[in-house]
Amino acid sequence: MLNKSEIEQKVAEFLLQIKAIKLQPANPFTWASGWKSPIYCDNRITLSHPVARTYIRQKLSELVQEEFGSVGAIAGVATAGIPQGVLVAQELGLPFVYVRSKPKEHGTGSLIEGELVEGQRVVVVEDLISTGKSSLQAVKALRETGCEVAGLVAIFSYGFDLAEKNFKSAKCRFATLSNYNALIDYASKNGFIQEEDLGILRKWRDNPSEWGNSIKSLA
Repeated sequence: MLNKSEIEQKVAEFLLQIKAIKLQPANPFTWASGWKSPIYCDNRITLSHPVARTYIRQKLSELVQEEFGSVGAIAGVATAGIPQGVLVAQELGLPFVYVRSKPKEHGTGSLIEGELVEGQRVVVVEDLISTGKSSLQAVKALRETGCEVAGLVAIFSYGFDLAEKNFKSAKCRFATLSNYNALIDYASKNGFIQEEDLGILRKWRDNPSEWGNSIKSLA
């Protein structure tokens, strides 16, 4: 059985050490959504670090097996979930497909690239879960082909209540290697942030869409 707490901390360590995750409470990032955030996550950076990449590949593969048992294929979500999904599929000796964010504009107009068999049991691989919107679009596309989506695995989750609600509504289970609580716990104990930053980081996660407005009001 996987030691989930140990894995959460080890993945958090990797992501912080290789700067796949950056924490800047005093100098927030702006996400594509327009949200202001003290954290920025780019798990594609793990692909450039063989030790971290290997650990994540192995643990994602073990997570698939422990959470979902026997599956027939792995599906990656474009674009960042594609390389992680390929690594997992290779580790498990399974077929791989990926799901585009929108149908191809030429040729067959495919949304899903690769071969699936109707009724095949599939696990989706993502790099990151924020609200879950893009992940669940991929789940919907796979279901519409007649596949059974067993669930989804990802490297990291922000742990938003909205994501939990969205996955529950879609009747899709998900599991991640690490998460926001484990990350800030590791960061605070190992000198990646100051003690006074903890309150800021927790407050952001409680209400990320409005957190930037509270900063402006204090400026």
